[in-house]
Amino acid sequence: MKTLLLNLPLFAEVTKIANDDYVGFTFFVGCMAMMAASAFFFLSMNNFDRKWKTSILVSGLITFIAAVHYWYMRDYWGAIGESPTFFRYVDWVLTVPLMCVEFYLILRVAGAKKSLMWRLIFLSVIMLVTGYLGEAVYIDQAWLWGLISGIAYFIIVYDIWLGSAKKLAVQAGGSVLKAHKMLCWFVLVGWAIYPIGYMAGTPGWYEGIFGGLAMDVIYNIGDAINKIGFGLVVYGAAVASQEKSA
Repeated sequence: MKTLLLNLPLFAEVTKIANDDYVGFTFFVGCMAMMAASAFFFLSMNNFDRKWKTSILVSGLITFIAAVHYWYMRDYWGAIGESPTFFRYVDWVLTVPLMCVEFYLILRVAGAKKSLMWRLIFLSVIMLVTGYLGEAVYIDQAWLWGLISGIAYFIIVYDIWLGSAKKLAVQAGGSVLKAHKMLCWFVLVGWAIYPIGYMAGTPGWYEGIFGGLAMDVIYNIGDAINKIGFGLVVYGAAVASQEKSA
């Protein structure tokens, strides 16, 4: 029985992470962190009323989708030693729009319309598709596609900081306004981590500044901060709302 177990493919595919393999380490830690966050959000759902339950569910879905992709990306890196660009962008094209959905969900109490949600989702998809084109398809024009991606990002920033989303948050006030402001800071500061990773992994005028940085480490840190952080902000708003109504 012992011999049979050792011959199973599962054991044959285990790859040792070198002590100085910071990319592999962050993939592993990121996977575990996303799994833990998913369990926390899913198990917390029944503690809240219907108004917040969907928001907590979306938070759990964001980290769960990321955990599955990180599992594959960790194995991809261990087996091939190359950046799992395709898997990463598949993860982002699913999770980033869901992060935009969170803005709509918490602003519904102030009368947010679905048009706001679809606008943010559309801009996020443009941001990601152009980023992928620059990083994986038209690498020689990475700076141009990065610029287009950055324009879509700044439109999102404007919408949530100064546009209709901000007006709705002010109208709602209380825990909704606080949560909205925190999510805005995540988009402004947390999402700004990704352009650094993009410039670290693509050719352009910025190579002399960011060329020596590890793209995947930057991306992995950004994912952990933003995806788990987004969920914790929503969770905190839900707790504050429950305590206020109790």
